[in-house]
Amino acid sequence: MELQEAISYLKEYRGRPLTFMEVCGTHTAAIFKGGLRSFLPPSIRLVSGPGCPVCVTPAAYVDKCVEYAMTEGCVLLSFGDMLKVPGSRMSLAQARGRGGRVELMYSPMEAVEKAAAHPETSYVLAAVGFETTAPVFALAVEAARERGIQNLRLVTALKTVFPALEWVCREEKGIDGFLCPGHVSVVTGVEPYRKLAIDYKKPCAIAGFEPEHLLAAILDLVRQSEEGSFQVRNYYKNAVKERGNRRALELTERCFEKGPAVWRGLGEIADSGFYLKGEVSGYDGGSRELREDMALPAGCRCGDVIVGRADPAECPFFGKPCTPQDPYGPCMVSPEGACGVWYRNRR
Repeated sequence: MELQEAISYLKEYRGRPLTFMEVCGTHTAAIFKGGLRSFLPPSIRLVSGPGCPVCVTPAAYVDKCVEYAMTEGCVLLSFGDMLKVPGSRMSLAQARGRGGRVELMYSPMEAVEKAAAHPETSYVLAAVGFETTAPVFALAVEAARERGIQNLRLVTALKTVFPALEWVCREEKGIDGFLCPGHVSVVTGVEPYRKLAIDYKKPCAIAGFEPEHLLAAILDLVRQSEEGSFQVRNYYKNAVKERGNRRALELTERCFEKGPAVWRGLGEIADSGFYLKGEVSGYDGGSRELREDMALPAGCRCGDVIVGRADPAECPFFGKPCTPQDPYGPCMVSPEGACGVWYRNRR
């Protein structure tokens, strides 16, 4: 089907109401940037999902990182998008303003080099992400072990997205299909989505980030829903293979084991977290203890946004007291967070 035909098909759709979850926050941003929502009738709704790692990181994790940052002789290393995520008392940015030692990093390997160069200092690496970033942290911790570095620890909030999607399938009855995350799929491949499609009868479409890829995937979800089909389709074949990136998966499996993890807004989900194991387990900085899902600020609807129950604009705080400069909830912090994406495209 040609591009203009696809646009016309979607615009003229008159079937039953459909709701598709765009799992990845980068897809949300790309959909806004490409103006794709303007091609959809009111009966086709796109909602956000739990595909932003910063958004689902619980406050207890932020509190642990703040504790390390405020400890004498210790430096907390983090990617920039974690700094404003609110904990129960303060964010890492606020901790730094109060004298805590928080430093930005652009690669986990920086932590290895810093720890090697300054053995008198304890370095703690805030390891946050999904299947996409877990292999990079695995490389870093293996490098530290091989070099005999002892002054480095990881506090992990690394997660696998599939148990969360199964949670959505069980708990949220209004989702008709999934626009599957591109970056995660590059690592995992196509195969893991088949369980969602078969067990829960949810069509799945893996897409890249160009408007044409996304439009083709959305169109496919609509047509599968009309036909009563529950297939997994790959519209990102130049990057996503059937069995994924074997080297990345082997790295993750070698260094991490799965266990229960807390997702902010969803609670604890079995076998959804990655934890250091075996020869590198001694580099863990207390990650398994972080099992409490502290409440979001009163009135904040980030928990509803993460599972598609509400659009960001339905939150009473959206764009008023809650902005990217002064976020109430985690979904406003990251460039991949649904509230942040909606705020930046609110016009």
